[in-house]
Amino acid sequence: MLSRRAFVPALAAPLFAQPSAKRNVLFIAVDDLNDWISPLGGNPQSVTPNFQRLANRSVTFTRAYCNAPLCNPSRASLMTGIRPSTSGVYLNNQPWRKSPVLEEAVTLPQHFRANGYAVIGSGKTYHDSYPDPASWDEYYPSLTQQKPKDPLPPVMPANGIPRSAQRDWAALSNEDSEMGDHQVVSWVSEQLRTKRERPMFVACGLFRPHLPWYVPQKYFDLHPLEKIRLPKVNPTDLDDVPPAGVKYANPSGDHAQIVEHGQWKKAVQGYLASISFADAQLGRLLDALDSSPYAANTNIVLWSDHGWHLGEKLHWRKFTLWEEATRNVMMMAGPGVSAARCDRVVSLIDIYPTLIDWCGLNRRAGLEGRSLMPLLRNPAAKWDHPALSTYHRGDHTIRSERWRYIRYSDGTEELYDHDSDPMEWINLASKPELAAVKRDLSRHLPTANAEPSANR
Repeated sequence: MLSRRAFVPALAAPLFAQPSAKRNVLFIAVDDLNDWISPLGGNPQSVTPNFQRLANRSVTFTRAYCNAPLCNPSRASLMTGIRPSTSGVYLNNQPWRKSPVLEEAVTLPQHFRANGYAVIGSGKTYHDSYPDPASWDEYYPSLTQQKPKDPLPPVMPANGIPRSAQRDWAALSNEDSEMGDHQVVSWVSEQLRTKRERPMFVACGLFRPHLPWYVPQKYFDLHPLEKIRLPKVNPTDLDDVPPAGVKYANPSGDHAQIVEHGQWKKAVQGYLASISFADAQLGRLLDALDSSPYAANTNIVLWSDHGWHLGEKLHWRKFTLWEEATRNVMMMAGPGVSAARCDRVVSLIDIYPTLIDWCGLNRRAGLEGRSLMPLLRNPAAKWDHPALSTYHRGDHTIRSERWRYIRYSDGTEELYDHDSDPMEWINLASKPELAAVKRDLSRHLPTANAEPSANR
């Protein structure tokens, strides 16, 4: 059994150089990646040398959180700098540009373009269904299709679970070069070899480890099934969770089916294999950058859009307000940045204002995040800004360095003390002596919740 909270010792704080207006940006998105990489220590069985390679030159934010624990609202929020509770974009089936708040929003790449950059990209940056051609000068495969198609196993579902739809995993006989993420990295690598007159903002979106977990056999071989250890799970975990939280967990759904069909270890293997495949593509991308004309003058931001459950809280996938779903990966590297771990609480919505400051661009009003430049200069700097994550209208969680507070739209609550309960097994919300803690955390909840944009 393993804990997802293990951290390696902190490294020295970075010495920081002044930002340059001519800095290029390599903007790397990884889909559905939780803390199961070696720099975060969430699973000691992970094989991720290239995530570690990037961490060895980055500030790695160990307490980074998404704005929403699902793809479309998380990515729309990051790319516009506007929270879901402001925009009304809460779900994956909402075209985010149809939100009255976001229809004229200037996205992060658009702001770079307005400041003289060539903005290009490839792979999954926005949600698949809403790619936003207005954000880009060039995109591969096209401005309206973000990612190439992947090969499929001959029989689906390959795991034998009936009606499992996309929730599937299998080792493929295909070569890496046949995989969409490999093609995306190849295209971005070619752009990095091309000299441009203007500074460049280039996005590279990796689809894995998003479901289905179909990757070449060699990545499954890195994780022999007989050696797989399951996540640490409490079978009575939901006993003190309000009905709203239990509904999101849906323990009789994915988790019950996976356990019933004896697929838990195989599913964990599939997720680990998909992370290792993504790691290999990251390595190719770093090789391309390091051998390119831009190697000495590029800021790197790597992020995942949210976390992922693999049985914790008797739940699978994202779609909850707990630690597994809301915590994501975030690393930043560039000239003048030294390797360090930052344990302050930060959020994906902070990336937009950070890149503005880091690259010396004109400031932009209306962004709801905060620049992380003080933490890039000194990862141990004082920083008291809890993270807000939202799933559906009126359902929010606040994460501070010590506490997680959840309040659902019906007023029910959860409170977890991460100093003593990092797995969030004991709901303390009913403790009278902690009323002041809840009041303090409640100050960070939105004062109003936007109506879902699809209903306007």
